[in-house]
Amino acid sequence: MTTRRQVYLDHAATTPVHPSVLQEMHKVLETHFGNPSSLHFYGRAAKQHLEVARERVARLLGAGQQEIIFTSGGTEADNLAVMGTALSYQERGRHIITSTIEHHAVIDPCQMLARNGFEVTFLPVDKDGVVDPGDVKKAIRRDTILITIMHANNEIGTIEPVPEIGKVARKHGIIFHTDAVQTAGYLPINVDDLNVDLLSISAHKIYGPKGAGALYIRQGVELKPLIHGGGQEKTCRPGTENLPGIIGLGKAAEIAASEHLYESRRYKQLSDRLIQGIKALIPDAKINGHPEKRLPHNVNVSFRGAKGECLLVGLDQEGIAVSTGSACSSGSSQLSHVLEAIGLSQEEGAGTIRMTVGRSTTVDDIDYVLGVLTDLVEKLRRDQA
Repeated sequence: MTTRRQVYLDHAATTPVHPSVLQEMHKVLETHFGNPSSLHFYGRAAKQHLEVARERVARLLGAGQQEIIFTSGGTEADNLAVMGTALSYQERGRHIITSTIEHHAVIDPCQMLARNGFEVTFLPVDKDGVVDPGDVKKAIRRDTILITIMHANNEIGTIEPVPEIGKVARKHGIIFHTDAVQTAGYLPINVDDLNVDLLSISAHKIYGPKGAGALYIRQGVELKPLIHGGGQEKTCRPGTENLPGIIGLGKAAEIAASEHLYESRRYKQLSDRLIQGIKALIPDAKINGHPEKRLPHNVNVSFRGAKGECLLVGLDQEGIAVSTGSACSSGSSQLSHVLEAIGLSQEEGAGTIRMTVGRSTTVDDIDYVLGVLTDLVEKLRRDQA
């Protein structure tokens, strides 16, 4: 009996835990159960491990160790950045600028604030999903207190002109946040080069565990906490720290900092092979996102006449795991807000899948996917004609 090939192409949704990360987490779970806030030996040992993880994350981002706050993940980090800034600076103004393609972890808190006395400007993007820094500049008002634009989009992979937007924000004295959940470990990140004041990352996107993330907070920026009840993490995120998860995040950050350039080059080669194969083998396929300024591991493509859900199921039956968009909004038959923002029709959006390569992906995997995908699209188009 032939074993079915298994190919995981959904690394933008989550990544497997790196063996070195798992090993370090096991060690902490077995030997360091102390509360980092306790003053005795067990607590001090736990605190030391916590600070090592903080330094590793800071090094990945080019930040100071004291500027890193640990959270439960990217969603909490985004919420803390958006709502914490709004609550802290609302006496100065109540206007926020963001884009129409942000992750819901940014869009939803912005909408909540809009229902509670704040004004939010949602900037459009072009057909490739790029925010124009000029539009950001035009949208600024005297009462603008926050600009939040993601570093790269989680669905279509487009990299945003964050350094340029950051210069605009800095010139006007406005706090600037970027969601870097999809870029940490894939693109070089330095908070000073990006001109950001706040930056969010998540462990499980960089081969760390779920349930851990971090927020970079530039020294001098004040955030109101969303959770109350303790003094941990400079009171910004009270509660006993998830030490094993944070240790895992720290180790994943260390690995990403040392290996991301090599891995990203390899990811791009694999993605390019996938894109070129699709263009050569499958007629009327549309690659979404910017053709050049895109994440090295992300391929988002629309197939007219083949529904995305049917593609996902058909590929899954052949051992290939992909996504019909963002895993955070899976299960919805509506056109995603990102695909709608870049002007895709309902038909194009309905036939869209996202494939994201990772550490385990090989050239043979890509060739296998191309063979299965070509036959599947042809069959679905014939059946749905």
